[in-house]
Amino acid sequence: MSTATCAASAANLSAQPHASGSSAWWRATWAAAIGGFATFALLYGAQPLMPLLAAHYGLSPAAASGVLSVATLPMALMLIPASLLAERFGRTRMMVASLAGGVLLSWLAAFSDSYGWLLLWRGLFGVVMAGLPALALSYLSEELDAGSLGRAVGLYIAGNALGGMSGRYLAAVVADAGGVQQGLLALAALGTLTAVGFWKLLPESRRFVARPLSLAGVLADSRQHWRDPGLARLFVLGFMLMGGFVSLYNYLGFRLQAAPFSLSQSSIGLIFLLYVVGMAASTIAGRLADRLGRREVLWKMVALMLPAIALTLANSLWLVVLGVGLFTFGFFAAHAVAASWVGRRASHARGLASAFYLTSYYVGSALIGSGSGLMWRLDGWLGVAGLIAALLGLCLWLTWQLRRVEPLPQTV
Repeated sequence: MSTATCAASAANLSAQPHASGSSAWWRATWAAAIGGFATFALLYGAQPLMPLLAAHYGLSPAAASGVLSVATLPMALMLIPASLLAERFGRTRMMVASLAGGVLLSWLAAFSDSYGWLLLWRGLFGVVMAGLPALALSYLSEELDAGSLGRAVGLYIAGNALGGMSGRYLAAVVADAGGVQQGLLALAALGTLTAVGFWKLLPESRRFVARPLSLAGVLADSRQHWRDPGLARLFVLGFMLMGGFVSLYNYLGFRLQAAPFSLSQSSIGLIFLLYVVGMAASTIAGRLADRLGRREVLWKMVALMLPAIALTLANSLWLVVLGVGLFTFGFFAAHAVAASWVGRRASHARGLASAFYLTSYYVGSALIGSGSGLMWRLDGWLGVAGLIAALLGLCLWLTWQLRRVEPLPQTV
């Protein structure tokens, strides 16, 4: 490492984190929230289009879910490489480039003339887009005061929720009026607007210290993260929580389209407005975690999801909506607490720790989200709900184990 680089690294190490409530703190937090909004809007906006894709191309529900899993799985696989490259070249530059590339590929996907081309562009989108979610949490962990991290991560997760809600609802309503392509075009336009806002608002990293890429160092850091009993359980927890959440929303549209509900595509799109509950949940949970401790808040949020999934078995639309709302609240609250806990517990190589958590998170989305289609084929919604309930039982067991994990200095 050159003398100039060493001097820059020393200066970065001495820089103070942005104080809670300062102008720079809010710029960094809102930029991350906008990035989370864009990620979820572009990634999951295609989810309500699955019934339309199945009807148009003659696909089964499981095959139609490929429009989601073909993007989430490559994204999951690229999170760790993206985090490693950022350790050498910087976080802000890669996040901006990642979102710009994701928007471009979203436009290409919108102009696809076959399902095969749509899957290709969506797959490449997942590869390119990985740089933003891989780095956002580690960026916040480095740049912000540790005591306010839960609040900031809660707002970032709220951005995810708002993006997931807005993208899904926009695509559903536009596609209902003009077809699948129009829905995808609307998503690409929304992504373009958010990318400009993200680029304008994001502050440069002040505390980032470049590290040379070393395979031996990466393997050593990886082993240390996975051997930590807290981090390892949080990684597995992310896999199962996201798998259950995506399974719920993947096949909810198919259920509500059939008897006894027989809802239109636009009406089904209204269900995704329940993501606003997730926005509130993530911010509330972030504040509670900073005040009461993550180990006390996390298990309660997971426990809330079990009666919620039971409510979705009812034949009353209002009970189903209530169940989905409670499930959404519990999921986003649990995710916000777990994600901020990873950032607090990782004493070094935080970018890699965050990438492991998010890799598990998105692999769960892809594998369980598509695999639950087999349960739909076997026993309809009862099969899907049963799988989700089993996953939640395992998640609750993990959260109880996390309560007994020895806290590291200055962690809760």
